[in-house]
Amino acid sequence: MNITLVGMPGSGKTTVGRHLARRLRLPFFDSDHVIEERLGCSIREFFEREGEAAFRDLEQQVIAELAQGPAAVIATGGGAVLREANRNALRAGGSVVYLRSSPEELYRRLRNDTTRPLLQVADPLERLRQMYAQRDALYREAAHFVIETARPSVPRLVHMILAQLPPREGPAGAA
Repeated sequence: MNITLVGMPGSGKTTVGRHLARRLRLPFFDSDHVIEERLGCSIREFFEREGEAAFRDLEQQVIAELAQGPAAVIATGGGAVLREANRNALRAGGSVVYLRSSPEELYRRLRNDTTRPLLQVADPLERLRQMYAQRDALYREAAHFVIETARPSVPRLVHMILAQLPPREGPAGAA
């Protein structure tokens, strides 16, 4: 079974996911990185050239493959929950954790980040607030549980996630 992290851009999915995968001795996949490897270019370039709909189609393929694959820790792109097929695939594939951060916290983390296409706007904080309003309920629908990311360190977040997960069989268990 997989452990999948969902949440807004900048909520820590990739960083926490890498640490969690190391701790559980599982492979780690970032769906955005898998997509970029397939495309041979950045998501931002693809977004500009092909548009969001084409990106979401490819994202849906990658999410389905990762969700059905062998046990791993998966970090999704922030918009992966926009499609019901992705939410369903992720829930069916294992435990889904929503790393919840406020738009203001995310803005503090991302204000100098130029790699995220949806935040390249005149008012990124307002854009984050709009995205949060649109996505929070979808993250909650997809997730088995919610972890607040505002203050804890990465090791503390990993510990909080491990405490929520069902016990695992075999030598790679969380003990």
